[in-house]
Amino acid sequence: MQTVIRHRKPLSIFKEKLQSGNVTLGFLGGSITDAAPGHNWPEAVVAWLVDAYADVRFKVENAGIGATGSDLAVFRAKRDILDRGCDLVFVEYAVNDYFEPNSKRARSREGLIRRLLSEGIEVVLVYTYLQEMYEDMAAGRVPDSIAEFERIAEHYGIGSVWMGLHAFDEVRRGFMKWEEWLPDGLHPTQRGSLSYAQSVIRYLEKELSIEVSKSSGSSPLPAPLEPLAWETVERLSFDEVQGSGPWTIRRSSNSCWIDQLLTTSAVGAKLEFAFTGRGLAMAFDFGKTSSEFRYRVDGGEWQPSGRDRPNWCPDRGWYRLFLIADELPDGPHRCEVEVVHGNREGCTGTRFDLAFIGEIR
Repeated sequence: MQTVIRHRKPLSIFKEKLQSGNVTLGFLGGSITDAAPGHNWPEAVVAWLVDAYADVRFKVENAGIGATGSDLAVFRAKRDILDRGCDLVFVEYAVNDYFEPNSKRARSREGLIRRLLSEGIEVVLVYTYLQEMYEDMAAGRVPDSIAEFERIAEHYGIGSVWMGLHAFDEVRRGFMKWEEWLPDGLHPTQRGSLSYAQSVIRYLEKELSIEVSKSSGSSPLPAPLEPLAWETVERLSFDEVQGSGPWTIRRSSNSCWIDQLLTTSAVGAKLEFAFTGRGLAMAFDFGKTSSEFRYRVDGGEWQPSGRDRPNWCPDRGWYRLFLIADELPDGPHRCEVEVVHGNREGCTGTRFDLAFIGEIR
């Protein structure tokens, strides 16, 4: 059933933090949430909170990054949300997870949610819109990407706001023209962002008007819906990686979200490292001038990376995750990586800029 707002467990911790006079808000999502445009929906939500609670000092940690999904967010959560002391986090990945395989997005999403909840952070799920959702929404159906998020929300008692449906209904009712909302079918204008924000503000108005008893702290999490959820992840230190060829470790010049890069531009340069767990992922500063690579785990067959490069892909500056595996036997493993040019359309360079190596345990 199509419903814009769903209230589940009350935001009792958030209300206590408001009363204390200090609140840290977190935002995770893609370009629709990213702070860089200056007009996206978090801006109006924060403005409303600051106006409504003038005596509260709000700290905002907007960790949204364009063209990224919940898979990368799982590995970013500690640095960009948990270590920042966020009290309430809005999660927006229904759009950027849309084209991911169902099994992968189920594991990454629930892993992210469990990682946040286990630290006593309250979460609100928000869903935006892309054009591929049109037929489902026009027919009164819930797109799969949103329905799967709602299943997680029900399981953990998390409130949700279907911002895209609120805006869609505004267009249907004549309050907003389509071109005022989404000229390109994905990225909202300032008017469209305000529509998104208004639905979140409406959710918060009701939540914050309800009297709730004092929070007794975090309760134990229920068993995961997805047994292979990416709940426990770690980053491997570059100090634990052996390399052959001209490698350097340097600061990223393109993204404040990347601390350091392990980098080379030499075809044939190699890396080798041990890791522990049942899965492995690697994140890159990626673009059309990036090299491809081949890899193998535990001495198996070499596998090519073969990453897609959409027309909008920049030469560099796309913070992107590449999943090696997440169903290995749990335990110690070894991975080998070799840089290759790629020799295919859209592969115009040999930059290999590795942002981190992530273990899934």
